[in-house]
Amino acid sequence: MSRRLFSSFRYLQHENPLGLPRSGAPPQLPRRQRGLPEKRDIRNVKKVIAVSSAKGGVGKSTIAVNLALAFSLAGHRSGILDADIFGPSIPTLLNLSGEPRLSSNNQLIPLTNYGVQSMSMGYLVDEKSPVVWRGLMVMKALQQLLHEVEWDGLDVLVLDLPPGTGDTQLTITQQIKLDGAIIVSTPQDIALKDAIKGISMFKTVNVPILGLVSNMSTFTCPNCSHRTSIFANTSHEGPSRISTVCSEHGIDLLGDIPLHASICDDADRGRPTVVREPDSERGLAFRGIADKVAGMIDL
Repeated sequence: MSRRLFSSFRYLQHENPLGLPRSGAPPQLPRRQRGLPEKRDIRNVKKVIAVSSAKGGVGKSTIAVNLALAFSLAGHRSGILDADIFGPSIPTLLNLSGEPRLSSNNQLIPLTNYGVQSMSMGYLVDEKSPVVWRGLMVMKALQQLLHEVEWDGLDVLVLDLPPGTGDTQLTITQQIKLDGAIIVSTPQDIALKDAIKGISMFKTVNVPILGLVSNMSTFTCPNCSHRTSIFANTSHEGPSRISTVCSEHGIDLLGDIPLHASICDDADRGRPTVVREPDSERGLAFRGIADKVAGMIDL
């Protein structure tokens, strides 16, 4: 046991702590020998996709929960795992609260609403209480959320990742077999800079990128129906900045979600757009993205 720990420590102190190959060559040693955990399936889950933004405040959680609901509406057994330990949003978005019960195997039983199973740190702590934890505690909580939840036979699980490209993202990409990742960004340059970092992270850890979702790209006036591009680089006079980023990095633009007051209002009230207005322009946009993703992962 001590020799194995020493080996792990040696590799983790290496200047390349992830043990990733240089110049695109495949690693020569198995993951365990390089001090990395073996990737595992999540029990009772067929497909797992991660939704990431790298930038906070771009609507990632709203898109993640609407995608999970759209999968359910299409007839798939879906769930969502809120991987944001410090700022969980899923309880509010799904209008759920209360501490999860334990199964006979001492596993957390997901809370369900609108046909979607869910698990979140927000169910385990009071919503007014901050999670003031250091890294080791955060990683332990994440391990429990990943491996100690008794999902009830899911076709697809959506992982709502926190912003950034740090410990949580690396833990998930190193330990979980992901079928793909979705990047969420607004067309704003400051958000796209971080989105590009997220794209690079998933490429570095060899997770397939399913595509990018452009959020809050246009606003339609409720009075005259005129469509306005909120950000300067979404002009119709040429390719938008977000399309250029997708082209430069070889990923698909999965779709555009418009800026609309009801998306925010519905989310805050715990009745997301796909539940409240599934056939609206906004609801169809979410459902269209979910259909594309389902085809890409053979759902």
